[in-house]
Amino acid sequence: MENKSELKDRRKKIVDGLEKTYQKLVEFKRYKKSPLIIARNGKILEIAPEEMLPTAPYIRNS
Repeated sequence: MENKSELKDRRKKIVDGLEKTYQKLVEFKRYKKSPLIIARNGKILEIAPEEMLPTAPYIRNS
């Protein structure tokens, strides 16, 4: 079984990958000028690429 420091490292790498993926998604949507489709509170929403933040805030547990 992995120890806590290895689990923290793995979690950090996963979160870093998610942040990079989100950033690439925003860049792609702006390039294609297509909306991002999301579900919020059970409703389907379209968000214009200009309204999307360039980064996603992830909560990191220490």
